Amino acid sequence: MKFLRSFLASLLALIVFSIVGFFFLVAMVSALDKKESVKVEDNSVLRISLNRPLADRSFNDPFADLGFGGGDARKIGVIDLKSALEHAATDDKIKGIVLDAPGLMGGLALGEEVRKALVEFKSSGKFIMSYADWLTEGGFYISSVADELYVSPAGDVEWNGLSSKSVFFKGTLDKLDIQAQIFRVGTYKSAVEPFMLDKMSDASREQTTSFINSIYNHMVSEMSPDLGIDAGKLREMSDKMSAQNLEQAVSLGLIKGELYKDQFMQKVADKVGVEKEEDINFVSFQDYNRSYSSSNSSKNRIAVIIAEGDIVDGRGTRDQIGAEKFTKEIRKARENDKIKAVVLRVNSPGGSALASDLIWREIVKTKEVKPVIASFSNYAASGGYYISMAADTIVAQPNTITGSIGIFGIIFNFGDFMSNKLGITTEDVNTGEYSGMMTTTRALTDAEKKIIQNGVNHGYELFTSKAAEGRHMSLEALKAVASGRVWTGSQAKEIGLVDVLGGLDDAIKIAAEKAGIADDYKVRYYPEQKTALEEVMAELEGTTEARLMKSKLGEMYPYAEMLEKVKSMSGVQARMFPVVEVE
Repeated sequence: MKFLRSFLASLLALIVFSIVGFFFLVAMVSALDKKESVKVEDNSVLRISLNRPLADRSFNDPFADLGFGGGDARKIGVIDLKSALEHAATDDKIKGIVLDAPGLMGGLALGEEVRKALVEFKSSGKFIMSYADWLTEGGFYISSVADELYVSPAGDVEWNGLSSKSVFFKGTLDKLDIQAQIFRVGTYKSAVEPFMLDKMSDASREQTTSFINSIYNHMVSEMSPDLGIDAGKLREMSDKMSAQNLEQAVSLGLIKGELYKDQFMQKVADKVGVEKEEDINFVSFQDYNRSYSSSNSSKNRIAVIIAEGDIVDGRGTRDQIGAEKFTKEIRKARENDKIKAVVLRVNSPGGSALASDLIWREIVKTKEVKPVIASFSNYAASGGYYISMAADTIVAQPNTITGSIGIFGIIFNFGDFMSNKLGITTEDVNTGEYSGMMTTTRALTDAEKKIIQNGVNHGYELFTSKAAEGRHMSLEALKAVASGRVWTGSQAKEIGLVDVLGGLDDAIKIAAEKAGIADDYKVRYYPEQKTALEEVMAELEGTTEARLMKSKLGEMYPYAEMLEKVKSMSGVQARMFPVVEVE
C-alpha cells in the first residue's frame, strides 16, 4: 500500500506538472504574438544578415523564438525584407545599410528579389557597406551590390562558376534487389533518371548545361555595373578562376579590400560620424519593420496566394501545396468582392498530377471573374507550371527554373528484395485478370505496363493541351518546347511559356492595372499566417518529427528527404525531381 500511495502521488505530481507546464508554454508563446513596436533612433544603420534560408515570407516559429529551433527553422521572409528596404530608403533616421551575406540559401530567384531591392535602396543615395568572413558564389552575387565590400584577411571569395549536382540511386536499388518500373513521357523528363540510370543521360546533360549557363550569364550581367567590370571580363575571371586568393580579388576589383571585423566597423562608424562601433545605432530589418505601420486604407485588395513546396493531395503541411487547402484559398479569393485580382506566387518543383489539375481548375474559374497573374519564384516546374498556365499573365525571374512539361509514374517492385533479403514471399488471389495490377511485390506483366503507360500518355496529352490553350499556342508549338525540358525564365520568355520577366512586385502591379485599380489598392497575403500558439499546436501534431530528423541526419537529411518523397508519391506525377541544387 505504501508503494501504491507513493506511485499515485508521483503520478499526480507528474500530471499537475505537465498541465502547469503546458499552460506556462501557452502563456509564453502567446506573449510572442504581442511584440512591442520598436523606436528607431536618429542616425541609425539598418543591419541585414542573410545567414538563414530565404523564403517568400517568414512564419511564426515559437520553438525558434524560445531558443531551441532548428538551424534553418527561422527563414528570412523576402517580402518583409523588401518592405523594410522600401521604407528605409525614404526614412531620414536610416543613414545606410550594413550587409552580411556570406552565402545565398533559398534560391537564386529569391536572391535576385533581394538584390534588386538593395539596388533600389542604393539609388536613394544612402550607403551600403558589406562584410563577410568568406563569400560563396551566391553570397558574392548579393554582396556585390554594396558600395564597399570587405572580406576578412583569413577568408576567401568564391568566383569560379556554378555547379549542378544530380544524385542517382540505381546502384542502391540494384544492391537491394529493388526494381524501379518507369513510365514517362518526354525525352527530357529526367525526374526518373536517378532510379533507372547511374549517370546523366545525354538529354539531361544538354538541358542542364543550357539552363545553368543561362542563369550564370544573367548573374554576371547583373553584377557587372555594380562592380564596374565588363560582363565578358567578369565571366572570363570566373571561367579561369583568376581570383584564387584575396589579394588577387582586390587587384581585380572584385572586392574593396581585406579588413578584420573591428576595422570594418570603424569604417562604418566614420561613415555615420560617430567615434566608435559602440556608438552606432544598429537596427535589424525585423525590428525595423515593427517601427512603422501601413496607412493604406484602400478597400480594393489584391490577394497574393503563396504556393510553396511540393504539390500534394489533401491539405498538406505548411511546407507543401495541398490541393484541398489551396483550392479553398483560391475559391475564397474568387468569391470575395473586396479582392479585385489574384497573384499566384509559385515556388514549386511540382508533385501530384491530380492535385495540380484540381488547383488549375480553380485558377480557370477565378480567371473568369477577375484577373489572375502568376509570379514565379525559384521554381515553377512541371506541376508548378501546371497550376499557373491558365493565368492571364505569367511573370518569372530570368533565373527561375520552369517548364518541365511532362509527367511520369514509378512503381517499385520489392518482390526480390522481400524474398532474397528478408525471406518474405507473397501470393495473390484476384477476381479478374488485372485486379492485382498495382502491386509492388512482383514485376508487372507487359499488358499491365501497357495500361499504365497509356494512362501516363493520356495525362501528358491533358497537360500539353491545357498548356497550349492557356498560352494561346498551337499544340504542336507547345509540344516542341515541352517533352519534360527545363528552361530558365529568360529562355521560357523567348519560347512563349512566360510573358514578362520580373519579380513579385511586377506581378502585383500588372494585377492592379488589369483590375483597373492601379492607383488605389492594398496587398493581402494568403494563406493567412497562424498565431504562435497555432504553430505550437501544429508542431505537436507532427512537424517535430522533421525537425528531429534534420538534427540527427545533418547534411544527409536532403537525401533521406528525397527518398521519403519517393515513398509518398502516389498516382501520376508532374514533378521535377530531384530539385536542381545550383552551387
